[in-house]
Order: sequence, then structure tokens, then C-alpha cells
Amino acid sequence: MSGRPRVLSGVQPTGALHLGNWLGAIRNWVSLQHDHDTFFCVVDLHAITVPHDPAQLAENTRRTAALYLASGIDPERSSVFVQSQVPAHSELTWLLNCVTPLNWLERMIQFKEKARKQGENVSVGLLDYPVLMAADILLYDADLVPVGEDQKQHLELARDIAQQRVNARFAPEERPLLKVPEPLILAEGARVMSLVDGRSKMSKSDPNEGSRINLLDPPELITRKIKRAKTDPVMGLEFGNPERPEADNLLGLYALLSGVGREAAARQCAQMGWGQFKPLLAEAAVEALRPLQERYEEILAEPGYLDQVLRSGRERASAVAEASLERVRTAMGFLPAR
Repeated sequence: MSGRPRVLSGVQPTGALHLGNWLGAIRNWVSLQHDHDTFFCVVDLHAITVPHDPAQLAENTRRTAALYLASGIDPERSSVFVQSQVPAHSELTWLLNCVTPLNWLERMIQFKEKARKQGENVSVGLLDYPVLMAADILLYDADLVPVGEDQKQHLELARDIAQQRVNARFAPEERPLLKVPEPLILAEGARVMSLVDGRSKMSKSDPNEGSRINLLDPPELITRKIKRAKTDPVMGLEFGNPERPEADNLLGLYALLSGVGREAAARQCAQMGWGQFKPLLAEAAVEALRPLQERYEEILAEPGYLDQVLRSGRERASAVAEASLERVRTAMGFLPAR
């Protein structure tokens, strides 16, 4: 794997993974693993910045890892692991905390938005989780980090911490301690919008289950959710009309799930009514998810297989992460750990 650009990414095990997670992130990881050195983690430490159910977190962590594999992540090509099982994530976060200015975190847009929703229940972890995200990335000397538009600010923070607060203060200019990663923006499918509001991103945290299609939803539920999806009174579907966000979103989903592409989808559906289009989209969604759902069931039916994959991934991840952590520890003046 050496010599290839390294990629690090992960998804929180909060709730069920949905089409947005798959089309915007995981499906692209499958392509990346063929010519990149890829590390994909289940970022369970990020999932406890809000109140959580411990049993549900454990179950969701295993389900998320299994869905990575069912989506086509190959453990022979990629390191698949659980974030909390690599202690270096937590230790590097503390070291980075002590050199990161508080006002850098207070200006983070997602913190402001989530803090408003949580009111007096905001945890220190919610404020600090961008530093944990920085530690996730910097531990693995990642060259590239796949990010959506809503995560670009977090990657910029990781870059600033690496360059301005660690390398500039503790490393010779010719030998930086931490690699400064670049964003990898994957445009197609990067923002899948809600089924009930074409201006809002599809989200696991939305209390309305009808707003998203989960990867493990059965065919009849997928069909029902699409049938109830918000539309408009205009005949024919089109891309790029700001007055028709739902048309843009649902047509985009069809283009991706059917595999026909945006140009062909736009031509095919230009004169279609919603009554004709929605069954077409539902069929495309059901067929696109069928192989993933079948493989998921096979993975869970193989005794010990998932644990073996996660153990192997953890071992490789730990070797890389511990080496990076030790460089930083030594440069900051701590005695060797071993």
C-alpha cells in the first residue's frame, strides 16, 4: 500500500446510515480504495457529544462497520476499525487541546448551530469535537480527507492546528511533525437532501423518519417514503431550478441510483408527472440497495467475521497512529512511552 496517497474518513454510528451517507461518502470510498491507502473508521467517540443510549451505541457501531463492508469496502485493501479502540485518538486530542485557541472552536459554525438546539445541555465534548476530528485525521498522516461542504471548516481547523500550532512550534521547518492534509471534495452525490424538504440535507438526526431512506429499509418502506416525498405542482422534472429544490433532489437521486447519469435522467423525466416518476425512483432505490442489503445479512451470518475484520483493522491503525502520537509526545517534551 505504500507510495499511494493516504485517505482517512469515517461516519458516526448515530442512528441508521441512509442514502446520503452512502451516495455522499461510502460509495466513493469503494472507488478510492483501489488506488489509495485507505483508512475507514467508525467514529464512535464523536457519537457521545450528545446524550446517548450505551446499548444502542454498541449496536450501531457494529451495524455501521458491517454496512461499510456490505457497501464494498474490502478489508484486504482498506483498514476498517473502530475509533475508540485506538487510544491514540483520545491522547492526541488532549495534546492538541492544549495548543488550540478556544476562540478557534467557538467560531465553528456547526457548534453554534447545535449549541442553539441543545440550550443548557451543551457538553464540552460538543465544543471540542473538531479537535478530536483533527486528531483522527492527523494521526494517520492523511494526504486527502473526503469532505462535504459542511465539513470543510473542520478540515481547515485540522490544517491550522497541524501547521500553526504543532509544526511551527515544535518541529524543524524541514521536518514537520504532522502532515497537513488536503480536502477531497466529491461533488456528485455529495449533498443528498431530505425527502420532506429539498433545501435541507438528509440527516440521521431528523426526527421525521420519512425524511430519509435508510440503507436497511425494506422495499415496501422505501416505496412508501418515496410516495410521500414532498413535490411541487409543476409537470416535468428538471435540474438547477432554485424554485424547485425537491425536483432537483429527487431527479438527482434517480440519476445516481439508476446509474443512467444526470443528462439521461433529465431527458427521460423532462415531461414526466410525479405519479409516473415516483414509482420509477422507488424501483431504482430498491434495486440499488438490494445487493448491499443481501451482503449485510451474509456478513452478520458469518460467525466472528466482523470482529476479525475490526481486529485486523485496529492493529494496522494502531501501528500508524502510535508512531504519529509518539513523534508529537517527544517533540512536546514528554518522556518516551516505552
